Amino acid sequence: MLVTVKVLFFAKSREIVGQKSAELDLPSPISYKKLLETLVGTYFLAEIAQNIILSLNEEFCDVESVEIVLKQGDEVAIIPPLSGG
Repeated sequence: MLVTVKVLFFAKSREIVGQKSAELDLPSPISYKKLLETLVGTYFLAEIAQNIILSLNEEFCDVESVEIVLKQGDEVAIIPPLSGG
């Protein structure tokens, strides 16, 4: 089943994409690995792919998740590493 989620971009991902958010249709359930691959491919984030952390509705996703159940209107955030101290 496909659901429409809101994708939020932060820091370097926002720079690359050029916007704060977008909507994307994704299958549900989906594995963390497939979700990451889909987001990296869709938004051309390959240069930061190894450093991205994903969150779902403001909670960090477990990178080992084999099944993330997405619901219509969920928010998926792409959080690259932040610099500074």
